[in-house]
Amino acid sequence: MKYVRMPIEIESPESIGYDMIECNLAESSVRDISFREMGVNLDTLVMAYGDHIGKPALRELIADPYQHIHTRDVLLTVGAAGALFIIQSSLLTSNDHLIVIRPNYATNIETPKAIGCAITYIDLEFDKNYELDITEIEKSLRPNTKLVSITTPQNPTGVSIEEEKIIALCKLAEKNNFFLLVDETYRDLSFVDPSALAASVSDHAISVSSVSKAYGIPGIRLGWIITRNTSLQYLFLAAKEQIHICNSVVDEEICYQYLLKKENYFYSIRQMVKNNFTVLENWMGTHKYLEWVKPSGGVVAFPRFKNEINIDVEKFYDKLFQEYKTYVGPGHWFEQSKRHFRLGFGWERENIFKKGIENIDRAIES
Repeated sequence: MKYVRMPIEIESPESIGYDMIECNLAESSVRDISFREMGVNLDTLVMAYGDHIGKPALRELIADPYQHIHTRDVLLTVGAAGALFIIQSSLLTSNDHLIVIRPNYATNIETPKAIGCAITYIDLEFDKNYELDITEIEKSLRPNTKLVSITTPQNPTGVSIEEEKIIALCKLAEKNNFFLLVDETYRDLSFVDPSALAASVSDHAISVSSVSKAYGIPGIRLGWIITRNTSLQYLFLAAKEQIHICNSVVDEEICYQYLLKKENYFYSIRQMVKNNFTVLENWMGTHKYLEWVKPSGGVVAFPRFKNEINIDVEKFYDKLFQEYKTYVGPGHWFEQSKRHFRLGFGWERENIFKKGIENIDRAIES
């Protein structure tokens, strides 16, 4: 495999330095919390190798909310990024074909490129509200199609895929013998009732998530793969064991204790997201220069400059950062035009978020 660093990582806030940014609107997660805030006690934790599949009690906690999903269907991974790498490197070879829905999280695009498989991109269109057309996927299928990759709610648009489409895709996967990979990292931050977990619908579906985006604890690097397909679980476990044997028992225990009492934290997380989204919605509702497809979940939006607006986007990004110390994610992070940018509304507190969008206006005007 030939690895290439992704622009989203090269230009990420943590790579640039958080101290260089006053208004961080590039983040795709809720605000990070401190270890002290979590009230976790690790005094009796033994520093041993952990269960290779993952701490059973934690897997049970993850599986419990979903119909038809059991503890045995959950494999713990090093973040959602680790889950996606395990899935793609296990299932895809240079002889296989992948269908990727764009825009999409960069890892879902770059890892298959490194593997060297054939890739068909199906681009969701702004002017069609980023709605997924299943007939486009069906027309793109080949005899060697192994995997179809989607996200819901999407990163970076925040648009969700309806449950009937998830069910239809699962049926299509069963009929044509491919696997459906659904990145559901923002599931717990849906603004509407989320669709059924894809993995609960079919044994040809694979659901991925983590505690990084919606819970504010990306530092523990804990994600998971859910699938009812026992052959896939065995394959993914084999890959995990060869990559890092097991997860950190420290990460697993912190995650377990957090999720046991997540509602203690999650109300304030949801409230902060809701408040910032209201600010964003009001701002976008009357904007002279920008337009968007309103998100239905997550903590990111993907506005763009209106077609009639003549602007030097490179100067816009440069002025926004250099003069106003405000950072957003330019469209090329997702292989899209730089007239789009990802705007995160879950990380900064409301007063700083308001200042950040005001700085966007100042940068555009100047």
